[in-house]
Amino acid sequence: MPEFDLDAYLARIGYDGPRTVCGETLAALQLAHATHIPFENLDVLLGQRIALDSESLQAKLVTARRGGYCFEQNTLLLHALESLGFTVTRLLARVRYRSVTLRPRTHLLLRVELEGTVWLVDVGFGSEGLLQPLPLVEGQPQTHGDWHYRLLREGTTWVLQSISNTGWKDLYAFTDELSYGIDVEVASHYTSTHPDTIFKKVLTVQLPGLTQRTYLRNHELVTETATSTTTQPLTEPELLPLLTERFGLSLPEEVIHRLWITCG
Repeated sequence: MPEFDLDAYLARIGYDGPRTVCGETLAALQLAHATHIPFENLDVLLGQRIALDSESLQAKLVTARRGGYCFEQNTLLLHALESLGFTVTRLLARVRYRSVTLRPRTHLLLRVELEGTVWLVDVGFGSEGLLQPLPLVEGQPQTHGDWHYRLLREGTTWVLQSISNTGWKDLYAFTDELSYGIDVEVASHYTSTHPDTIFKKVLTVQLPGLTQRTYLRNHELVTETATSTTTQPLTEPELLPLLTERFGLSLPEEVIHRLWITCG
């Protein structure tokens, strides 16, 4: 397996700070990754295979400066953290966001053990996801910029919540059972190929920030702050400059057209 190019990854996320194995480094890396590499499902909509090996992830998300969904994002971060010396394991979650139905375990997150504390680390949940590590402790709300999160317990299950205008809402639920690479491969294959998954139906590109979240949803651009949400309808000619200027994604015009009609 080719060696992970840590320098290239750190340059991609705009991080030039310390590389020591400590909480400050972990928090800074998560924030830098989450705010520099967009969450996007363009390859899924285009019918492209989603490869999760280290070389493919570096080629796509680092060298080509693309984004990806949770399996790509968090696997890339896992390789980076392991290269630095962090102790990391994979967990799989059931998404509850905007749904009351029971879903399969199709969200990848990371568990980091550090300095006597277990941390939830996740750069793959899109615009409403965490921006910094969250200690695996029940009922201790944390603020990441203007956004608020907490963990609750339901028996042996952890539930990650964020706050909205109507109160706390569930994002996803998971247990402490570790997952292996093959589990992640199976979950990713289902998520990227099954016709009923949302990633096969909705074009989305998302990028969070400490005070503002921006996301493309089919033919609309949504901008969200802690107190307001604005929605802007888009035309096809606006899509290419939007992807380039807002999200840093460069794609050929013919690909943009295929995406536009796919999500129409």
